[in-house]
Amino acid sequence: MLYLRVKKVKCVCLKMTSGCGGFQASLTYANSVQAGARSGMDECKHQFTWDRWNCPENALHPTASGGLRAATRETSFVHAINAAGVMFTLTKNCSLGELANCGCDVSRDGKPGGGGWMWGGCSDNVEFGARISRQYLDTLETGHDWRARMNLHNNEAGRQAVKATMRRVCRCHGLSQSCSMHTCWMQLAEFRDVGNYLKVKHGQAHKLEMDKRRARAGNVADNRGVLTDAFSSIARTELIYLEDSPDYCGRNLSLGLHGTEGRECLQNSDNLSQWERRSCRRLCHECGLRVEQRRVETSSSCNCKFHWCCTVTCDTCTQVTVKHVCTRKHGGQSQHSRRNRGHKYVK
Repeated sequence: MLYLRVKKVKCVCLKMTSGCGGFQASLTYANSVQAGARSGMDECKHQFTWDRWNCPENALHPTASGGLRAATRETSFVHAINAAGVMFTLTKNCSLGELANCGCDVSRDGKPGGGGWMWGGCSDNVEFGARISRQYLDTLETGHDWRARMNLHNNEAGRQAVKATMRRVCRCHGLSQSCSMHTCWMQLAEFRDVGNYLKVKHGQAHKLEMDKRRARAGNVADNRGVLTDAFSSIARTELIYLEDSPDYCGRNLSLGLHGTEGRECLQNSDNLSQWERRSCRRLCHECGLRVEQRRVETSSSCNCKFHWCCTVTCDTCTQVTVKHVCTRKHGGQSQHSRRNRGHKYVK
């Protein structure tokens, strides 16, 4: 699980690090930062519920071999949604008056906005949220290599997503409700909207091709020049990654991947999106697995009645739920497993 924790030495660390790495931060906003990181990971799980990679709790942990996670487009999404969650929560709590030394963004109040309306009211202070988010998250990236620059870029893309999804809210003014003047301010969207926005960016992510030969040949200054040149062509709003994603169908514990065997998918349900309707094909069939229908029986109290005085009696009601699960084809080994000898399926 990716989360921010407050340690007795009064610093804020990611679980993915062994210590604070010299990073010191005020605890003033620590609760909001921790809550924001948690909301970011919760949103990640929601966005990838029906994908082969489903944002596991170990999304940013070191691998079993002690190395860092691959710099894939999924890693880029995790960094972006985490930074967005921290910024969003800080901004929200600031507007609610729950944080010291911050308040509404009134920098544009009284200025014309065009079309007969004026800036006013209490705009959510996203600049405050972005600034504190950078202090807590970006400072953790102490390296000067490709991976560190990628993480910093994707952190910023997450913060840009919060700004891009904000909406203008207006109130009407005038004699006898004539609505001759509008006062408007900027308000955060729902965080689900931020997640939806970043999920689209994930699908459009740019792979950054590294000029390793030039980087190896040059000195430190030259290497920084290589990094600057490579990143300058990508807009701050876009996600970037360095490595292709691994095969998420199969189990690979060295990469922390559990495969899709045993995953639930959706069939024959109403009000499903196109992506949800195709979940069984994506998670099962395309991974060499079959769909197995399972009936799950649950018992709960029902028809409870209060009797004077003073007891409650209830019946026990049983409900049967049908679930669809990816499982091996008859014969034990999936076709996908036979094609990919490095992947091993276990129940």
